[in-house]
Amino acid sequence: MTERQLLIRDLLVLFGLTGWALSLPYYGSEFMVSMALTCLMYVALSSSWGLFCGSTRYLSLATSAFFGIGAYTSALSLEKFGWVQSIAMVAGIATVVAVVMGAAVLHLRGTYFAVLTFGMTELIRHAITYFEKQVTGTVGRVLTVVPERDTIYLTVLVLAAGTVALSIGVRRTRFGLALMGIGADEQRAQTLGVNTRLIKIAGFAMTAAVAGAVGAAMSVRWTYIDPHTVFNPFIGFQTVLIALIGGAITLWGPLIAAVVFSLLAETLRLKAPQVYMMSLGLLLILSVLYLPGGLASLRAETFKGWWRDTRDWAKDLKRELSGEKAREEARLKKRAKEQYLV
Repeated sequence: MTERQLLIRDLLVLFGLTGWALSLPYYGSEFMVSMALTCLMYVALSSSWGLFCGSTRYLSLATSAFFGIGAYTSALSLEKFGWVQSIAMVAGIATVVAVVMGAAVLHLRGTYFAVLTFGMTELIRHAITYFEKQVTGTVGRVLTVVPERDTIYLTVLVLAAGTVALSIGVRRTRFGLALMGIGADEQRAQTLGVNTRLIKIAGFAMTAAVAGAVGAAMSVRWTYIDPHTVFNPFIGFQTVLIALIGGAITLWGPLIAAVVFSLLAETLRLKAPQVYMMSLGLLLILSVLYLPGGLASLRAETFKGWWRDTRDWAKDLKRELSGEKAREEARLKKRAKEQYLV
């Protein structure tokens, strides 16, 4: 397929999925809408995370920081400003924080960058908690102005669809090519004239804007928020897991994994939370070992390869249990010994 055909295909798929999700509140139950809302949240978070981190290979654990900033800023500004204005302002604040944070830590890579982003997330959470206790005398905010369910759902749907559309567009621009070049070989990208520092900060800020806007839109589901809830590291970790298992470098991988994880979450988290966490770990291990490209890389050839590997493994196991393998090794050793004596 040509580049134009791929673009048309991606846009048609996005349009179809958005139309289906748009009609869900009209025929779905409250449980279905709630599950779809969680799914859309992680579609937006993991797609934006994959767009930057999947392309550049920078492992950021700061998603929960921007999500929490968005939720807290929305709680403070929603009563004074409108719904749309509040979300737009939150996205701007998260972008500014990301620019400052990125300028400080984006010169690092690997474990150092991941640990520092997680540490800065915890620093922001504890700083807000300290400010709340010492200045306001309380911890948390009660949201007195809460939009209707359909308004919240439509907002998160727009954010999710907009993030996927942004990913479709950015991957076809020079900016997206620069992000891919940084992930492939950052020094070579610098040699070719790419301002890698500016590109990394811009990409990091882009993911932060999405996370902040999603945090603002989702905060009204709780009506009462505190730092422990909205700065929950599990939000950031699950975003990373969804992107990695789905295929962080792919377009549709995070969306596919978000649906899978949302179904697992609603099915297992309340009834068997330990099983849910083990399922996350098992999916990550299997993905790293047998599907490094994520769920989006599944093809018919992948299943054929797994079948061949399983068949060969079964044959080797059968030979080993029957003793045929040991006898063959003994014959080879005996033959080598005879040749050596001759």
